Amino acid sequence: MPTCRECDSEVDELRTVKVGSKKKKMCEDCADRAAQEGAIAEESEAVVQQMMGFKGRR
Repeated sequence: MPTCRECDSEVDELRTVKVGSKKKKMCEDCADRAAQEGAIAEESEAVVQQMMGFKGRR
């Protein structure tokens, strides 16, 4: 059985998720958690850029 590299538990299937600029293989729970954290980080960055008046591209 494959082992998740994030939580070190044995799972039936690993999912490949892009975290930042790297691809990582992790279980479904860790993949969902990483996706939520990424979405929160993008939203907070957008708010800060809007507050500072940033008009360029990311």
